[in-house]
Amino acid sequence: MNKAALFDKIEGEQFRKESPKFGVGDSVRVHTKVVEGEKERIQIFAGVVMGIRGRGLNQTFTVRRISYGEGVERIFPTHSPRVDKIEVEREGQVRRAKLTYLRGRIGKGAMAVREKATPLSKAAAAKAAAKAAKSAPAAPAA
Repeated sequence: MNKAALFDKIEGEQFRKESPKFGVGDSVRVHTKVVEGEKERIQIFAGVVMGIRGRGLNQTFTVRRISYGEGVERIFPTHSPRVDKIEVEREGQVRRAKLTYLRGRIGKGAMAVREKATPLSKAAAAKAAAKAAKSAPAAPAA
């Protein structure tokens, strides 16, 4: 057995059982285990995923939120045992792999990630087409 195969076997045991499905631009809630003295509790950090880097066991993701007017970013290892679970609140639609441009924005501009468009049902598409046809001015008869 070569080094790479041995390394992959050892690393495979450390992976999270259910891999969370999220991407850049998604609004997530990360549940982390926090130890205070002898007690352990769950703390939630909610925000927008700014970027994902690394692969395998070394994969991390950055989450940003605005707290009391200040931008706060935290980097979480995806497969860490300290990360209890990752919930996707809202899927975002972005055109970048890293959303570093959010750092320079304040207010609503800092949350400028659009929601993913959901496909319309056939009935809703027909209704929208009929509405568009009604609102369009009629062409004059020649």
